[in-house]
Amino acid sequence: MHVSCVLIRHGKTTGNEQKRYIGNRTDESLSETGVRESETVRAQMVRLVPQDAVLFSSPMKRCMETAGILFPDRQVLSDIAFTEIDFGDFEGKNFQELKDDPAYRAWVESGCMADIPHGESVDAFRKRSYEGFLNLLEYPCFALVCHGGNIMSIMSELTGSEYHTFHVNNLNGYRLELENDGKRITDLSYDCLFSRDHT
Repeated sequence: MHVSCVLIRHGKTTGNEQKRYIGNRTDESLSETGVRESETVRAQMVRLVPQDAVLFSSPMKRCMETAGILFPDRQVLSDIAFTEIDFGDFEGKNFQELKDDPAYRAWVESGCMADIPHGESVDAFRKRSYEGFLNLLEYPCFALVCHGGNIMSIMSELTGSEYHTFHVNNLNGYRLELENDGKRITDLSYDCLFSRDHT
């Protein structure tokens, strides 16, 4: 079956603007900037996502609010598989607040791929995100508003490329076309929705 889908990272929150680790313990709403930027790109997103696409979102406020702004008057289904990673002891903090923490320094030196103290392992998070994505492949056309980590997980699993390769700014993401024979993905093409600095 041919599947077309769009992965979209949510708009900015105050925590994003302060470069904090905002995971699934912090259910922030969009900031004023996040709302304004979401409104600014709405027309472009509507063109990218067909009217017949099924819309999904992480259940967290920043994603549901983004989906509501981008696609007003359309039903959005929430899926718990796409909550952000649990940042454990790093949750809500930024580099300046963590830079002298030995556990944080060890995590950074691992390429941010080691287990997070009292948080979710990156491997478990990637598995959760990717399995959630595979469950959506029964729909021939869908869009998903989620978190940057979900997008990196899905794209790295699909391509076999390095996780951080697929980092995107808020309100950016990827458009994918793939063939799915019911057991595996047999063909894949993708491109970034916008230039990296579109907002």
